[in-house]
Amino acid sequence: MTSLKTLPKSEKVNVWVFPGQGSQKLGMGIDLLKLPLGKLRLKQAENILGWSISDVWQSQTKKLSNTQYTQPCLYVFMTVLADLMKKSGYHPDVVAGYSFGEYTALYTAGAYDFETGLQLIQKRAEIMSRLPQGSMVTLIGFEGDKLRDEVLKTEDVWFANDDPKYAVISGTSQGVASILSNVPVERVIPLEVSAAFHTPLVEPAAKEFQPVLETTAFEPLSIPIFCSTDFVFSLRVNQVKDNLIRQISRSVKWQMISQRLINQGINKAIQLGCGQGLLKPMKNIDPGLEISNVGSSADIDSIVIRDQLKKLANINPAVIRV
Repeated sequence: MTSLKTLPKSEKVNVWVFPGQGSQKLGMGIDLLKLPLGKLRLKQAENILGWSISDVWQSQTKKLSNTQYTQPCLYVFMTVLADLMKKSGYHPDVVAGYSFGEYTALYTAGAYDFETGLQLIQKRAEIMSRLPQGSMVTLIGFEGDKLRDEVLKTEDVWFANDDPKYAVISGTSQGVASILSNVPVERVIPLEVSAAFHTPLVEPAAKEFQPVLETTAFEPLSIPIFCSTDFVFSLRVNQVKDNLIRQISRSVKWQMISQRLINQGINKAIQLGCGQGLLKPMKNIDPGLEISNVGSSADIDSIVIRDQLKKLANINPAVIRV
């Protein structure tokens, strides 16, 4: 186990967090198409995948919600953002990811190069795309006890997360429909996924994927990743790989992960990808947490300008007022 107490300290101890499948948005990554790094990564991706990431990003909604396409699209999108952040002089002290997001976190930590990671993701997505159809929905505004009771007694439905305010249930379409018909909910948000992830229903995919993962060479990690099933920081490749297999069929405990990160001294968090879904629970735990979202090259430019202004203000407070 690695503790943040053993890591080099800076003014802010920061974590980069990466969202998982279901966070994708049509139009994400469009600004990256004009950048040299974006063009290079898209060319590399097309050579590996045999199809165009940029076409799916821009106009193919149905493909973007199909696991076989979703995961490679998210991987390319978020890894390019991570590389651009590093080119701008930013580096995390630790990384963490929500489900699939752990793969982009591992890329950022140096576990594999871009192409090796994409080949791994391509195989994972192919395996998971063959799973039976299922449903995942986010529920907002419900009676907690009533929902828990219904989930416990309903066949083939499970909680896929641990958020008491924004519950995600996952299972067969029939099972999820049964829950929704028996529990009053103010708002139901279907997730753009094709299977019942983070349930025992996807264990066959985990078993099929395990030998693929085991035979993929990982480099030593340059920074720790927070393993979502062991709830520890790790630099150990074997532990990280075991975590990647287990997390496929287990509920994502992001509330617990957030609490552990903050307890270890994290006081700055940056989400790379669409939205701020992972940052909100962290901010609720620690209102003083400094948070930022990076979903485009413009967001990176804004962070750079903001930090430059802060430095100027610290040098001479009379120079500028922000």
